[in-house]
Amino acid sequence: MPQTPPPSNPHLPSFRALDLNLLRVFDSVMAEGSLTRAAESLAMTQPAVSHAVRRLRQALGDELFVRTAHGVRPSARAEALWPPVRQALGNLRQALAPGSYTPRTDAVQWRLTMADATAALVAAPLVADIEAAQALVNLRMLPLTTRDPRALLEAGDADLALGFFPEAMTGIAAQGADSHLRHQRLYGTRYVGVMRRGHPLAGQVLTLDAFCAAHHLLVSFSGRPHGLVDQALTALGRQRRIVLTVNQFFTAGRVVARSNLLTVLPEGFVEATGCQAELVTCELPFRLDPVNVEMLWHLRHDADPAHRWLRERVAASVNTAITDSAAL
Repeated sequence: MPQTPPPSNPHLPSFRALDLNLLRVFDSVMAEGSLTRAAESLAMTQPAVSHAVRRLRQALGDELFVRTAHGVRPSARAEALWPPVRQALGNLRQALAPGSYTPRTDAVQWRLTMADATAALVAAPLVADIEAAQALVNLRMLPLTTRDPRALLEAGDADLALGFFPEAMTGIAAQGADSHLRHQRLYGTRYVGVMRRGHPLAGQVLTLDAFCAAHHLLVSFSGRPHGLVDQALTALGRQRRIVLTVNQFFTAGRVVARSNLLTVLPEGFVEATGCQAELVTCELPFRLDPVNVEMLWHLRHDADPAHRWLRERVAASVNTAITDSAAL
C-alpha cells in the first residue's frame, strides 16, 4: 500500500523555487554584519543586497536580520542556518573550481581570532606579505575571549584561530579522525615570571614562598578568576593573591611595569607588551607545561585553496617575526 506523503509546511520554502544566489548574499551579510560591507565584498550595490535579503526573508518566513546602530544583528533562525549554508557554499566552490585561487584577482575575506600578543607578532609581516603579493584579501582580526575556540570555528564565527589552546588540543586528540578541526603548530615558548625592573624580587631566585606572598596580575581572556598557574599551585597545596585580572597582554605589561604586581606570561609574548625594556623575567618556582601556539581551522576550509594560501602566509609570517625578533 503506497504511503501518504507528509503534509507540506507552508512556512518552509520550496528548494526548487529558491534562488541559490540569495544564499551567497546571506553568507556575506552574516560574515560582515552589515549590508553595506556585504555589498562591497560582493561587488553589488546596497539596494541590490537589500532586495536579495528581502526576497530571502519572504522565502524563509523569517526576519533574518534586525538593523542596529552598527549594522545588522542576525535572528536565531539566521544563526542556525549560517553554518550549513557556509559549508555548502564552500563545498560547491570546491566542486566547481578545485584548486583554483588567484590572489591578485580572487577577492576573499577571512576572520582571524587571536590574543593581542599573537596579533602583534603576526599582523605586520602578514600584511606586508599580502601587499607584496597584491592579493585581494580582506582580513578581520577578532579579539580572543576564550582558551577554547572550537565553538567559534564550528559555528563559522571565525575562519582561523591562533593561540595556546590546551583544552581544544586535548579534545581534538581525543576525537582523532572524527574531529572536524585541523591544526598546525606554529611555534613553542614557555611561561616565565614577569616583574618591573627594580622590583624587590628582581635579580634573585624566585622561591615558591616569595611567589605566593607577592601580589599578582592574571591575564584571562574569558575573565575567569583563575588560570593554569592557579591549577599548578593548587596541586602543590598553595595559592596566590590576584589583585587584578585583565584580558590583554599589552595591558598586563603596562600595569606590571608601573607596580609591584607579578604576572606569568609566555616568554615569547613579553615583547608584545610594548614594555620589554621596563620588565625583567625569571624562572618560576614550579613546573608549567610548554606553551605551544597552534593554528586551528574547521574541516570545511581544509581543502579551500584560498584558505590554504592564507594558512601558508600566516605560518610564513610567524617564522619571519620570530627570526626578526631573534636578530635584535
